[in-house]
Amino acid sequence: MKSKIHEYQKNKFTLVSKKVIILGLLILPLFYACKEEKKAQTPFETADVIPIKTAVVQSLGLINNISASGLVTTENQANYGFKIGGIVSKIYIEEGQFFKKGQLLASLDATEINAGLNQTDLNVKKYERDYNRANNLYKDSVYTLEQLQNTKTGLDIARKQKDAVAFNARYAKIYAAANGFVSKKIANEGEVVGAGSPILAINETSQNNNYLLKVGLTDKEWAAVKIGQKATVTLDGYPEEHFDAFVFRKSQAADAALGSFQVELKLNLEKSKPAVGMFGKAEIKSVNTEDFIIIPYNSLIEADGNKAFVFIVENNKVKRKPVTINKFENNKVFIKDGLAKTDQIVISNSAYLNEQSTIKIIK
Repeated sequence: MKSKIHEYQKNKFTLVSKKVIILGLLILPLFYACKEEKKAQTPFETADVIPIKTAVVQSLGLINNISASGLVTTENQANYGFKIGGIVSKIYIEEGQFFKKGQLLASLDATEINAGLNQTDLNVKKYERDYNRANNLYKDSVYTLEQLQNTKTGLDIARKQKDAVAFNARYAKIYAAANGFVSKKIANEGEVVGAGSPILAINETSQNNNYLLKVGLTDKEWAAVKIGQKATVTLDGYPEEHFDAFVFRKSQAADAALGSFQVELKLNLEKSKPAVGMFGKAEIKSVNTEDFIIIPYNSLIEADGNKAFVFIVENNKVKRKPVTINKFENNKVFIKDGLAKTDQIVISNSAYLNEQSTIKIIK
C-alpha cells in the first residue's frame, strides 16, 4: 500500500514539473520579445551619439500668382426709374429678360400728365393773347414800356413751364439706354411711385466682354495687382472652360462689409452668357518672381498650419529654427522665410534630437 502511494506522489510531482517547464518555455520568448520591443522603441535613449543625415537647401524663383474668388457682374449696372411720381401703368418686361437699346420698358398712367400738358398749353395761348393786346396798346401809347415788358415776361414764363411739363412727360416712360437684361423688377403695375424711385434693376450687356468677375483681395495682393494684368477664370456654370480675363478696375477703398479690397476682372466669354451672381475663381498672373527655399517633407517637425520647425547644423551641433511654409508640392515643402540658402538641414532622426544632442553626420 505504501509503495503505491509513493509511486502516485512521484508521478504527480513529475507531471507538475513538466507543466512548470512547459509554462516557462512559453513565457520566456514573450519576456525577451517585450524587452526587445522596449529597446526598439527607444534606440537612442542611452546612446551618446545620434547619427543624422543632412542636406543643403535648394533655392528656386517662382512666379507667385494670386488666387481669388468672387461673383459675376456686368460693367454697368443701373436702376431705371421715372423722373416724376405717379401710378405705374405698364411694365413691358419681366425679370431675366433681355432687351434692346431704345426698347420701351415701363410707363406711368398718362391721365394726370396729359392734363398738365393741356393746362400749360392753354396758359401759353392766354399769355400770347395778352402780349399781342399789350403790344397794340403800347403802340397807341396806352401801355407803358414796363407794362409791355411785364406781359412779355409772363409769356416767357408760361412757355418755359410748358417745356418743363413736356420734358417730364417724356420721362414718364422708361426706355433702355443700352442692350441688357432685367436683374430685378422692383415695382409692379398699379403701384404709386415717387419721383426717382427705382422701378427696374438692369445690367447692360452691349457685348459679351461687358461681363466682370468681382473678387476680394488682401491689402498686399491689391498693391501687387496692376490694371491690365492678365488672369484666367473658371466659372461654376462652365466648369470645363477657362476664360481669359484682365484686371479692369481696382477699388480705391476697402469694402467695409467684406473687409477686403475689390478688384474687377473683365472676362472674354466669346459666346457664353453667365448669370449675374455666378461664382467664379480667378488666377491673376503675377509679373514678379519670388524666391523660395525648398526642403524635403521629412525634415519638418511640429508643423502647425503654415508654421513649422526644422533642425539645421551649425558647428557640429543642431539648432531648432522656425520657418513659414508657402505650399506643399508632392514630398517638397516651399519655405517662404526662416532659412538661408546656405543652411544645412537635418533630414533623418529629427524626432530624437534636441539642441543639446551629440550628433554624427552620416551619408
